[in-house]
Amino acid sequence: MEVFMHHCDRKLPALLSRTLFKALKRSHIKCAIHTSPLVPVPSKPTIPPPLVSRLFQPSNLREGQDGGDLTCRSQRLMLQTGLIHPSNPGCFYYLPVALRSMEKLVRLIDEEMHAIGGQKVDMPALCSAELWKKSGRWELMGKEMFRLLDRHNAEYCLGPTHEEAVTELFASQTTISYKKLPLLLYQVTRKFRDEQKPKFGLLRGREFYMKDMYSFDINEEAALHTYHSVCQSYGRIFDRLGLKWVQVQAATGNIGGTLSHEFQLPADIGEDQLLVCGNCGFSANIETMEPGQTECSQCKTGTLCESKGIEVGHTFYLGRKYSQAFKALFINASNVPAVAEMGCFGLGVTRILAASIEVMSSEDAICWPGLIAPYQVCVLPPKKGSKANEATQVAEELAQSLGNSLPNLRGEVVLDDRVQMTIGKRLKDAKILGYPYVVVVGQKALEDLPSFEVICQQSGETMFLSKDGLVDLLSKVETI
Repeated sequence: MEVFMHHCDRKLPALLSRTLFKALKRSHIKCAIHTSPLVPVPSKPTIPPPLVSRLFQPSNLREGQDGGDLTCRSQRLMLQTGLIHPSNPGCFYYLPVALRSMEKLVRLIDEEMHAIGGQKVDMPALCSAELWKKSGRWELMGKEMFRLLDRHNAEYCLGPTHEEAVTELFASQTTISYKKLPLLLYQVTRKFRDEQKPKFGLLRGREFYMKDMYSFDINEEAALHTYHSVCQSYGRIFDRLGLKWVQVQAATGNIGGTLSHEFQLPADIGEDQLLVCGNCGFSANIETMEPGQTECSQCKTGTLCESKGIEVGHTFYLGRKYSQAFKALFINASNVPAVAEMGCFGLGVTRILAASIEVMSSEDAICWPGLIAPYQVCVLPPKKGSKANEATQVAEELAQSLGNSLPNLRGEVVLDDRVQMTIGKRLKDAKILGYPYVVVVGQKALEDLPSFEVICQQSGETMFLSKDGLVDLLSKVETI
């Protein structure tokens, strides 16, 4: 028996190994036969085009109604087309179509902020009074700040800006190395200001969206470099939107600092008075100049001409105003704690949205900056019961094809399926809403060589194109 057990002890492992090897080999062969070495990448699902009849876009003005106290073009058009809906004074509901445009604008801002090293955060809207008292701004802000008490009688405010909050955040990190600077933190959030007289719709409200960025640098030279870098990124944003803008010398106000600029869109309804030199291009908010000054202080020869503008951006070099108060320190190259130099930079997101409509549109139709138009293309099928009724299916297939086959137009094509209405009525609606391209599918779409009527809203040009020509045209549309 002992001899047998000894024999098993020697042979059994080898037998098991050979058996296991054969089993694994058979299993591997089966796997090789029945499985693919590459996992297929799932294709994107086909997305049906949004239907105009289903869009929540309630008009807040009857046709022909002048809007009463509506004092600017953008407010009237945005209410008329169901982009916004009034709530409390100075507050609005942002409806789906407007929100699409705003989300695109935020993506554009994100692109440019990331390009200069910005990192996105989200800070509390509810801010402790202690922070604001520490900076000395609790009383300075006056009645513009929304203030409240919690159940423990602790004081808070709804943040109009976040210099105090972000500086406290930085100061809480006690081991930040100079190698991590510049640090640029930004957010896109709702802001609150108790405007005495809200007006002009989204141009001057009590609750609005803003992009606010805050920079931390090792010294003044580096901080000024960051300052000018952010200013350049703002210029790129407005250029990409196709807006005419001017950067003007500005006052620092209750935010403080030693250097400030505003980014203004020239407009007759603008509340800011600007002085612009026709010779050298120097520009300033009139509040920073001597009363009655007409000679340019920069070139000494040009004459300052007065104009109006809508402020859509504001930049500040803060120095150590906040970092000193909050002890916002970093470890410098000598391994010694040092106070950071700061800047802050704001863009009015909802104000840019409204201001772009204000300066680009006509009295009776919206003209969007192409990049942030809610939808790029609107396809119009023929009226139900018309001679071209058979082209309805062609229109539906075209809308789906364009929205799924062209990467830049994915989700950007809307189908006006209200076929009980005439083409003329729907064309009028499309013009008011400002779709950059309107494609009318009519009788010509049923011919042996089908063609489509294409209306470019911004240029006013109308053309008849084959499907290939249409695809070629729309494939060049820039989207974000």
